[in-house]
Amino acid sequence: DNSCEDYHIGKYGRLRLNYIKKYKRGLYTELMINGTLSKHLSDIENAANKRISLIIKQLAESENVDEDLKSSNQLAWVQAMNNIKNRAEEIVYNEIIYV
Repeated sequence: DNSCEDYHIGKYGRLRLNYIKKYKRGLYTELMINGTLSKHLSDIENAANKRISLIIKQLAESENVDEDLKSSNQLAWVQAMNNIKNRAEEIVYNEIIYV
């Protein structure tokens, strides 16, 4: 059964799907034939989310973007966290999604 209902496929799974449909036709076809496309996309989704969380935590720590900054200057904290999240996503795109 290849139904998407069994697996959570969010943003990163959809990005992966679009990528393999366009650039990795052999892999896409193989996953479809084997009935493992939804599981593959769900695995990518989970791996990407875990990796992004880890990178965000590491970057925030190394750049002192912490609760002190959040309480003293919320706007600076939000800007820093948005910047960190964008960088984390770029890393994950290159490590997990577009490979």
